[in-house]
Amino acid sequence: MLAQLRFSHVIAGVVAVLVGYAGSAAIIFQASLAAGATAGQASSWMLALGLGCAATSTYLSLRHRMPLLTAWSTPGAAVLVVALPGTPLDQAIGAFMLCGFLLWLTGISGLFERITQAIPDSLSNAMLAGVLFQFGLGVFQAAPTEPVFVAAMFAVFFVARRLAPRMAVPLVLILGVSSMVFAGEFSSMDMDAFRIAWPEFVMPIFDLHTLIGVGLPLYVVTMSSQNMAGVAVLRGNGYQPPVSSALTATGAATLVLAPFGGFAFNLAAITAAICAAPEAGADPKARFWAPVFSALMYLAFGIFGTAVISFFLAAPQVLVVVLAGLALLPTIATSLSAALAEPSAREASLVTFLTTLSGLSILGISAPVWGLVFGGFVWMLLRPKQNTHP
Repeated sequence: MLAQLRFSHVIAGVVAVLVGYAGSAAIIFQASLAAGATAGQASSWMLALGLGCAATSTYLSLRHRMPLLTAWSTPGAAVLVVALPGTPLDQAIGAFMLCGFLLWLTGISGLFERITQAIPDSLSNAMLAGVLFQFGLGVFQAAPTEPVFVAAMFAVFFVARRLAPRMAVPLVLILGVSSMVFAGEFSSMDMDAFRIAWPEFVMPIFDLHTLIGVGLPLYVVTMSSQNMAGVAVLRGNGYQPPVSSALTATGAATLVLAPFGGFAFNLAAITAAICAAPEAGADPKARFWAPVFSALMYLAFGIFGTAVISFFLAAPQVLVVVLAGLALLPTIATSLSAALAEPSAREASLVTFLTTLSGLSILGISAPVWGLVFGGFVWMLLRPKQNTHP
């Protein structure tokens, strides 16, 4: 098994976690403040989230031999920022545990896996392309603010894609961080933040109002915005993910780590695309190593949770945007190609793609799910006619 390990797996795993933390560390910090957590408890949240992601990513990837990267629910954290002010921390912990129980129950029932298996591959790829498209677009939207910096990263990426494809993202990462350090962008970091985080247990209280107002929305958002997209990412890269196993594991991890701040774990979506794509390794059967190295990064970042928050609050947004966008460009291209490959499903795929891209939200359900609903309707409506009259 170790003979399958490649340097590209290490790089993909590291970049995936960097992008994941960069996109959500500040939101998690805001969520902990909204819950009234102390500085020590906020560090405990980061520790719990890092440990949970490390454990579930390693377990699922090694067990199923595929790149099953897990993450915390970033949309869920955004919900908590809005829903938690005024809610006692112990009641919030009770809501986290309800979410974990529902995730676990969904996993052992197998219902969600049966639903995802019924979704046509073209629609899954269209949804994935819609989810990722905004990240690719971000590269060009960032250009007017930092034209020289973005142009340099852009040029390095595509020259490397031509000469050494596996090194494209690492070289962009090195260039970006080096440039920002040289420019003194990280000078505002608080060196006192470099201390080890310790777990702080909070006894949960199960308040009905909080369970309904916080726990249920957290579960719905985690399922619709994260797990559904995570399944699409894996299917779009040629894998048939063990959905029930993943939900059971992430639900159990949420139940165990909720009292320490692990509010919700799920299949990763955006960062999973980095670990599951061909750029992570030529052999699809060996890409499970990428999440294993992600797990090591999760563990390290969790232990130094306070420093992680300080780093990503100090990091210029343009660095994160451009790095994520360039790393995901090949996956966006592959997803769009697969979504439109079947002529009979092109219109349905286009509806799914545009709905997902629109950011539409109805009844608290996010655009990717509505993309599948609307696209699935068009697919069922047009497919029989196109099959009858080729």
